[in-house]
Amino acid sequence: MKIVTICGAGIGSSGILKVNAERVLKRLDILAEVTAADITTVAWAAEDAQVILTSAEFVEAIGKTYADVIVIDNFFDTDELTRKLRATLG
Repeated sequence: MKIVTICGAGIGSSGILKVNAERVLKRLDILAEVTAADITTVAWAAEDAQVILTSAEFVEAIGKTYADVIVIDNFFDTDELTRKLRATLG
């Protein structure tokens, strides 16, 4: 499974979200490759992704995708991330 975290520059927020997603996935015993990307490369970075994690401000810019787009309100809240990943991934 491939998960892509998206932010404006692909460094700060998406990096934080990537690290926290990896921690949550490990706790949930879900194997996934997590990649951080910026909004300008989302089409390329997420072309084979099953899940995209981002903030509400970037959802529209993602465009057409077959991935599940999960909006995360607080990138530091691993409980929120756990709930939303669990709901999406089963």
